[in-house]
Amino acid sequence: MRITGTHFAYFQICHRKMWLFHHGIQMEQHSDLVGEGRLIHETSYQQRPNRYVELEMEGIKIDYYDPGKKCVHEVKKSSILEPVHEWQLKYYLHVLKKNGINDAYGMLEYPKLRKTAEVHLSSMDEEAIEEMIRMMERILESDACPEKERLKICRNCAYHDFCWSNEIDTRE
Repeated sequence: MRITGTHFAYFQICHRKMWLFHHGIQMEQHSDLVGEGRLIHETSYQQRPNRYVELEMEGIKIDYYDPGKKCVHEVKKSSILEPVHEWQLKYYLHVLKKNGINDAYGMLEYPKLRKTAEVHLSSMDEEAIEEMIRMMERILESDACPEKERLKICRNCAYHDFCWSNEIDTRE
């Protein structure tokens, strides 16, 4: 089973979202927030495509990789999900290492906030990632979609209407 960076991020956020995405129910194309994130990604560092390379391997796609410094640049809209972004970037570093690119590191970049964070992969992170992959595979191989769970992030999720259209949120 091929685990993508999107799978890995969604696993951190919501197992149901990950399962739906994997099974072809993809709502991101209708989300204004996702569109805004794409726009920020495309317009923030316009010289990057000339300086860095794009890498694709084992289900991941890295838009900005500096092979000289072995640095993965990951551009994000907001730091609200920074722990999720860190794990997604660590997953990229894990895949690079499995493919012979050792000692790579990452830079999380939030251009709207003018904030960056350096990310490294530890041996403990690698063990945690391997366990997360096993958990993701069990969830994704299941015929049953995980039950919905009301999370703080639901309100801004592209899958919100899919999951909650027949429900009344008493917390809103």
